[in-house]
Amino acid sequence: MPAYYLEILILLLGFTMLGVEAFSSNRSRSRIAVLGVSGLFVVLIFLIFTVPSSEVPYDHWGIYHVDKWALFYKAIAILTTLLVLVLAKDFSPVLKKYTSQSNEFSGIGEYYCLPIFVCAGLMWMASAKDLITIFVSLELVTIGFYVLVSFMRRNVGSLEAGVKYLVLGALSTGFLVYGIAWIFGVTGQFELNEIANVLNSGKVERKPIIFAFALLLVGLGFKVAAVPFHIWVPDVYQGTSMPITAFLSVGSKAAGFIVLLRVIEPFLNSSLTASSVILILSFLVCVTLLFGNFVAIKQTNVKRLLAYSSIAHAGFLMMALPAMESDFQSKLIGPSSMESISFYLAGYLLMTMLCFLVLTIVSAATNGESIDDLKGLGARSPLLAFAMLVGIASLAGIPLTVGFFGKFFLFNIAIQYAVFSGSWYVVSFAVLGAAAGFYYYFKIIRVMYWGGSDQDSDELTLEVNPLSKAVIIVLLTGVILCGVFPSLILGLLQ
Repeated sequence: MPAYYLEILILLLGFTMLGVEAFSSNRSRSRIAVLGVSGLFVVLIFLIFTVPSSEVPYDHWGIYHVDKWALFYKAIAILTTLLVLVLAKDFSPVLKKYTSQSNEFSGIGEYYCLPIFVCAGLMWMASAKDLITIFVSLELVTIGFYVLVSFMRRNVGSLEAGVKYLVLGALSTGFLVYGIAWIFGVTGQFELNEIANVLNSGKVERKPIIFAFALLLVGLGFKVAAVPFHIWVPDVYQGTSMPITAFLSVGSKAAGFIVLLRVIEPFLNSSLTASSVILILSFLVCVTLLFGNFVAIKQTNVKRLLAYSSIAHAGFLMMALPAMESDFQSKLIGPSSMESISFYLAGYLLMTMLCFLVLTIVSAATNGESIDDLKGLGARSPLLAFAMLVGIASLAGIPLTVGFFGKFFLFNIAIQYAVFSGSWYVVSFAVLGAAAGFYYYFKIIRVMYWGGSDQDSDELTLEVNPLSKAVIIVLLTGVILCGVFPSLILGLLQ
């Protein structure tokens, strides 16, 4: 089956869900979420049969690229959207409070449909190999997020988050379009392989192409939450609903990184631009690691803490970017930069969604998002507390979790590249960031098990529906199994 059928199926699913929402009664809309989850699961099965019979990548129409990386990131987009719908179903009581004008669920049907269209954009981004396609798919994703972030229209924080995301997103889009215009003006090309050929031809000047790359990096840095393009992250994560915070944290970041990896590759492998690009990327890595990890220490709102944590994880992921130059990759021992980043993002999907699913259930029951709202969770719901414990431990990089191997592979690349190039300062900042991460992550664990509770435990007992319980167990198993057998993910990347 051609790979582009996947996006068509996703769009058909989205329109079907909108039709069901439009003609259903004003009662519960949960069946729309169940339809979305079922449909995404079917598309995920179809994706298995789209794997090319050969290792040779191929293109459709010259703009839609299909290789193992595109398929892998499409799978991440589908899985993320599926899990977001599970979270949204648990979060529906809170959504009803801030969207509906009565006690009915009539105002939240579109909330289950919009992530499907965002998923189509995320999947198209994974196959984009020219700047125009990248821009169009990126805008499809961004416009969907504009609506989702501000969906709780009766909540001032959600509206504020939507406005901030809209203004800053439009600003970053302007930089991206300006960068694309400069690239075309200098090289006469939009397709990334053709841009690489022009850069290696020696027919372009260095300064304008570096300026164009810097403009592109502003736009893409916004998507992956790299400092100093991160300023939207804390307020938007805190203001929007819990499922969309998870969607931004995982889906948007993964799609942003596959685009970033494809865009910087021509510049890193050209002698004209490599040294300047490596210097710029190394600077961004250091400030992102430092800022994300150390500012997270003082946070008391759990969503805001995970926002700065997301910035920090972007820093860890970016450690492998300067090492993508071909001279170093041929000497690298262990997984390549692309494999290590992809492994980390797959693990990040498992552990982050596990944490957000627990937080969604707790938030829907307590209507709170403070770290103190997790007090006594070990007594109220041992399953949720243990799931949160494993997810947080994995985010911190504790052995026997997938997060440990994710950081291990990235540190392996950073250390070998430091030996190769002498840039030990990146490794130093990464060690400092990882050490800070242990402190603010384990603050959550301490509250869950040793924080006590001010209310009667019987009143605070948390009920978990069967679907969420099954998903928690699957994610929990995935985090531990992939932490013991990393080849479960690495085998998909070979």
